[in-house]
Amino acid sequence: MSEPTPPSSFSAASRRAWVTVGEVVAVLALVITGLSFWESHQERAKEDRERAAAEHHAVAETIFLMRGAVEADGQRLRLEPVHDDQVIQSQVFIFPAKVRGGEVRTTGNARIEAGWVADGLRKAGHKAGKDDGGDLRVPVGVTTTFLADGQTVTDQSIYLVGYTLKPRLLLGSKIELQGLSVARRGVTGALRPQVEALWP
Repeated sequence: MSEPTPPSSFSAASRRAWVTVGEVVAVLALVITGLSFWESHQERAKEDRERAAAEHHAVAETIFLMRGAVEADGQRLRLEPVHDDQVIQSQVFIFPAKVRGGEVRTTGNARIEAGWVADGLRKAGHKAGKDDGGDLRVPVGVTTTFLADGQTVTDQSIYLVGYTLKPRLLLGSKIELQGLSVARRGVTGALRPQVEALWP
C-alpha cells in the first residue's frame, strides 16, 4: 500500500501548475495587448492618411490663378480668379523698374490698366515676342489677398501681360493689352528681383 503524498509535495506540484497557468495568462495578456496596440496604430495611421488627404485637398482648393478679360479696346484687363469660389480683396502689382518704378495697389476692383505702363513700355522699347509675330510681353509680380472658403489667403505669383504697340503719327505708339498668362505661381520671397529677372 503506497504512502499518501506529503502535503508539502502536493503543495509544490500545485504551485508549479499555477505558475504554468499564470505564465500562459501573462502571455495571452501580452498578445491581446499587442493586438490592441497594433489595431490602434492601424486606426491612427488611417486617420493620419485621411487628414493628410483632406489637408492636400484644402491646399489644392486655395491655389489661386487669374484670367484677364480685355476691356475698353485693350486699355484694361479685367482680372478674375479661375476658381469661382474665390473673391479678390486687394492686389499689389510690381512691374520692372524701367517700365514703372512704383507699386500699383488696388482694392476690390481687380484690373490692370494700360495707362500704368504705357509710357514705360514705349521708353523701354521692349522687343520680346516681336520677332515671331506674337504679342509683346511684360512681367508683373502680383500679390493678391483673396477669400477662399471664408478664409483670407495671400498669393504671390508672376504673370506675363501680353500687349501690342499700335503706331500713331502724332502721339507715339498706342499700347493695347491683349491678355494674361501665368509665368510663376506660388512665388516666395521678394517679388521685384524675380520680376526683373524676367525682363531683358
